Amino acid sequence: MTEKKSEGQKLEEKLLMRPKNLGETDGSLLDKAMEFCEEYKRFLCGKTEREVLDHAVPILKKKGYKEFQIGKKYAPGNKFYMNNRDKALIMVTVGKRPVADGLRIGVSHTDSPRLDLKPNPLFEDTDMAYLKTHYYGGIKKYQWAAVPLSLHGVVSLISGKTVKVVIGEDENDPVFCVTDLLPHLAMNQMKKTAAEVIEGEQLNILVGCWPFKDEKVSSKVKLNIMNILFKKYGITEKDFLTAELCAVPAFKPIDVGLDRSMVGAYGQDDSACAFAGFMAELDCKDPEFTTVTIFADKEETGSDGNTGMRSFFFRDFLEDFVSAYGLQARHVLKRSVCLSCDVNAAVDPAFGDVFERNNCSFLNRGPVVSKYTGSRGKYSTNDASAETMGFLRRILDEAEVPWQVGELGKVDIGGGGTIAADISVHNLDTVDIGVPVLSMHSPFEITSKTDVYLLYRAVLAFYSSKLEKE
Repeated sequence: MTEKKSEGQKLEEKLLMRPKNLGETDGSLLDKAMEFCEEYKRFLCGKTEREVLDHAVPILKKKGYKEFQIGKKYAPGNKFYMNNRDKALIMVTVGKRPVADGLRIGVSHTDSPRLDLKPNPLFEDTDMAYLKTHYYGGIKKYQWAAVPLSLHGVVSLISGKTVKVVIGEDENDPVFCVTDLLPHLAMNQMKKTAAEVIEGEQLNILVGCWPFKDEKVSSKVKLNIMNILFKKYGITEKDFLTAELCAVPAFKPIDVGLDRSMVGAYGQDDSACAFAGFMAELDCKDPEFTTVTIFADKEETGSDGNTGMRSFFFRDFLEDFVSAYGLQARHVLKRSVCLSCDVNAAVDPAFGDVFERNNCSFLNRGPVVSKYTGSRGKYSTNDASAETMGFLRRILDEAEVPWQVGELGKVDIGGGGTIAADISVHNLDTVDIGVPVLSMHSPFEITSKTDVYLLYRAVLAFYSSKLEKE
């Protein structure tokens, strides 16, 4: 016999929130998420913004997307894309409603913290060859020592040809590493702060120690390494000056946990959100409003440059697109809504003192909606209006997508920005949404498969909704 609920219990159920691990409320979610995340793990194998586009553009073409044509008036159902320098991408599905009624925009970034090679990187010391690096984005430098690294990027040759480089991902490839000091000799090192244990100029990548056999040569190991690169890629040392090369963790995306409920991989900030948005764009059939999905570059270093969201590439594209309908971009943007899809920090009990648990995000509770990011006094943030939050809330609740809210740690400890601040400047209603991540910005980040899957469902619901912005 079911016990009758008291008045207080009924009132509690009506008025209070009782967040739960989604495994307690829907046992079937994990199976769906596992299937979805098999493709996600393949997406994660693209470890640079260029490689993400190398993966995405052929899929777009296969799905019927055409290259954007300036001046063309697209009809409902038309799909097209704009590739910005092989580093940023805009994908569009034209909706049934007039473009003048506004757009449904989703933006994420595809760059991640890494070790960029300096313009003149190769040197020899103590019969060992190294590549000098300049770290990119916010990292804990000590985390990048003594882990296997792979080399990725492109080299522009004097002939004008661009050569793609990937070494360390195939099982038959060698890998590389930044060396660390053995504990036996590290007494002074261990007295340093974590920020100083490994310094920026110590992030040199070991690439060889075998000499070129010629007694008349001074830098024998360096020459041997350069000779190997020349034979494989046709590059000389001077070609490093016109290259974009970086070192990233050589780890493969892999299941984490005995229950296989999590994904461990490099670059999930922000590939988790990029993949969710990409799949939502592909799967949104006959949307009411035109969908615009953006992959941006340079977020980890401030969104600058001509492929970052502070560039005019998005605004210029929009002007070209809507002018075919006799419209101006600013009028369309004012009626549009944007999801800034970026990750948030999952509560980690090992470091529980930095989280304010009423307002931070947890694994397995769905995508995280963040009204604002920034740091301390809300500096450098977009702060979504109550109306924008309410608009998204109605969409997610109507689609029965579980979600949570989250700040990035305690007020005087946490801090961090997203693309939201850079895209809302266009007078565009914008709100952050993403997945919670453990060990963010480390070489091996962890996400919940269920959260990644539900973020996809959230973006798909946003793209598919007929709800009008008030």
